[in-house]
Amino acid sequence: MIVVENARMAETPNAVLASLATPSLGSKDLSTWRVSMQEGAQGPVHAIDREQVWVTLAGTVEFIADGSAKLVRTGQAAILPAGEVRQVRVVDGPVEALVCMSVGGFASVPGSDARHPLPWAE
Repeated sequence: MIVVENARMAETPNAVLASLATPSLGSKDLSTWRVSMQEGAQGPVHAIDREQVWVTLAGTVEFIADGSAKLVRTGQAAILPAGEVRQVRVVDGPVEALVCMSVGGFASVPGSDARHPLPWAE
């Protein structure tokens, strides 16, 4: 068993991310991290090439995906399919969420062939 006592931290313009279980921390199959976002924050429009599960621990986020918007409140989970173009925004914050996906994921933005690694998931 591996116990991760000190999360590795990363920061983007919209969130603070704490790596909890990733390949660099000893996990083979899953990457798990905590996301902290402030009131009014929103992420970029993007897709991830792995299925993700977001569990909202505090606050409420709105996911805009496939042309519809859905709220995910404290204690609820969103299952985001691989490749789905999405955007997340805080509607009642601050927000704390736990995100899980299989290892090796990359992000992309519509209209670009570039693939971007997710350092907090590595």
